[in-house]
Amino acid sequence: MDSPFHSFSDLFSQLGLPADDAGIAAFLSAHAPLGAGVPLAEASFWTPAQATLLREELLEDADWAEVVDRLSAALQQAPG
Repeated sequence: MDSPFHSFSDLFSQLGLPADDAGIAAFLSAHAPLGAGVPLAEASFWTPAQATLLREELLEDADWAEVVDRLSAALQQAPG
């Protein structure tokens, strides 16, 4: 069974964030790089609901886990 592909735009929509290219770029620029050793869901900029969503998707290895991992990787890089 194929798992659905979710884009950054889909994830940002799920998180209630601007999901267009400019909004995603602005978010990454504002929040990257994430501090060393800080798990994505523990970052201070998430609301409690957003952090819970991210944590649950990873713990359940849900079909969103891949894009959540990609977001984490993107936030580990310095903007540029």
